[in-house]
Amino acid sequence: MIRFLLLLVTLAVAAAGWYGWTDYNRYLNAPLDLPDTGETFTIEKGWSARRVTAELEQQGVIDKRYWFDLYIRLSKKAGGIKTGEYRLLAPLTVPGLLDTFLEGQTTQYSQSVIEGYNWRQTLAHIAASSDLQHTLTDEQMASPDSVMALLGFPGEHPEGQFYADTYAFPRGTTDVEFLVRAKQTMDRVLAEEWAERQADLPLESPYEALILASIVEKETALVSERPLIAGVFVSRLRKNMRLQTDPTVIYGIGESYDGDIRRKDLTTDTPYNTYTRAGLPPTPIAMVGREAIHAVMHPDDTTALYFVARGDGSHQFSETLSEHNAAVRKYQLKR
Repeated sequence: MIRFLLLLVTLAVAAAGWYGWTDYNRYLNAPLDLPDTGETFTIEKGWSARRVTAELEQQGVIDKRYWFDLYIRLSKKAGGIKTGEYRLLAPLTVPGLLDTFLEGQTTQYSQSVIEGYNWRQTLAHIAASSDLQHTLTDEQMASPDSVMALLGFPGEHPEGQFYADTYAFPRGTTDVEFLVRAKQTMDRVLAEEWAERQADLPLESPYEALILASIVEKETALVSERPLIAGVFVSRLRKNMRLQTDPTVIYGIGESYDGDIRRKDLTTDTPYNTYTRAGLPPTPIAMVGREAIHAVMHPDDTTALYFVARGDGSHQFSETLSEHNAAVRKYQLKR
């Protein structure tokens, strides 16, 4: 009789174990009940694996929490779950869900540093982003030195120092983290381009190349023209001719610039007036991308020393002042 009872107990335990194991595997292979539009789930910093499981159950992403807990324990990967905001899309199983958390496949947002924007415009553009977490105060943003010190680059002027590109990032990224990334990207790209630069350029440092690249950036939106415009400026520097470029004058005028550049502006001396001062201005005048930097490092070999806008986005290039004056009459004065 006792043997019979033991056999029944053994069979019951085996059946329960078989049922449990079958249910566990069925649970792992069954798709999660997610809405057609997906489900947003956020793992906050400091959450344990148990807290993640509880939040998943509360939000309705999973049921049978005990099986999910068991799967995490058996995987021995609980410590690899990454924080962030996730967009969970069907079809997705429990193993796929854990892999998503382990790989950090968080929802990505984007923000751009725009080519041709100056520091003030760039900061305002970042401040208007609804995807970045804003930590810079108005007082800090009013002081370029304070911002650069906060970013870890004390003593550097911010103008032109942030690489123009579109950056993807997860929810919770701060404005400071974004700016540090753009600055580090600029430092890397500038170093790469400087290492491969054309020989005998009249530029003493990568920073001087960045200054000239910002001028090229502001002079033309046509990528195809940038090496030629860079070549004109390089030729003028080699001949000790003043650059005489309007964008630097406009930058020197500052926020009072009303959209028109007048003769008095060209003759009023500022550190950025390349009509009154020889050489490069003291800092860049805008943010740039790789194309402008590359153009300055590899300028066209040209005999042209002048150019004037045609009015269609392109420029007319001239070798002599008389040719240039004729082009000005044709395209600017319409005579």
